[in-house]
Amino acid sequence: AITVVLLVGGPVLAVSLVVGLAVSIFQALTQIQEQTLTFIPKLVAIAAVLLLMGPWMLQVLVSFTANLFNNLGSYANF
Repeated sequence: AITVVLLVGGPVLAVSLVVGLAVSIFQALTQIQEQTLTFIPKLVAIAAVLLLMGPWMLQVLVSFTANLFNNLGSYANF
């Protein structure tokens, strides 16, 4: 379960971190302190990652769920 969480959430969090860092550096260099300047690029980048990697993420989650239900008896010790 932890591996699936890292696989599914990792790309979105990594892109958000990189974009946030890039915008913060840009703000520090230009001394622009606009709040929406950090929010909108992150939103666009996360949407792009979800559009590009969404089918793969869904496949990982469906595979995990199917495996969980197939092995439910062994997990419950039936």
